[in-house]
Amino acid sequence: MVEHQAHILDSVFHALGDATRRRMLRALAEGERTVGQLAQPFAISLAAASKHIKALEAAGLIRREVRGRTHLCRLAPAPLARAHQWLAFYEGFWTTRLDVLDQLLREEDARPTPAPEGDA
Repeated sequence: MVEHQAHILDSVFHALGDATRRRMLRALAEGERTVGQLAQPFAISLAAASKHIKALEAAGLIRREVRGRTHLCRLAPAPLARAHQWLAFYEGFWTTRLDVLDQLLREEDARPTPAPEGDA
């Protein structure tokens, strides 16, 4: 089970590691798109767009439905939720560390400043 979860996260982070795929996901968050519509904002061929879409599909981030000759893609957000859960641990880790740093800085600012030597 743990290895399966690790494989899913590896696929998700691999898919999210490319700016074109992230922008495609952003577009799909607004609604379903055809492969052509997903490729349109980029200077890429339909074949290149299809490779990006296959990476997103492999990660489970999108679902593709074929209607005749039209391929419609839609967002499948469940793997993003798993990635978010994984990242939440580190969010908590850093929040705790930054809270400690904030407290130390406040304590330092609250300390009286010693007078410079020779000012008697």
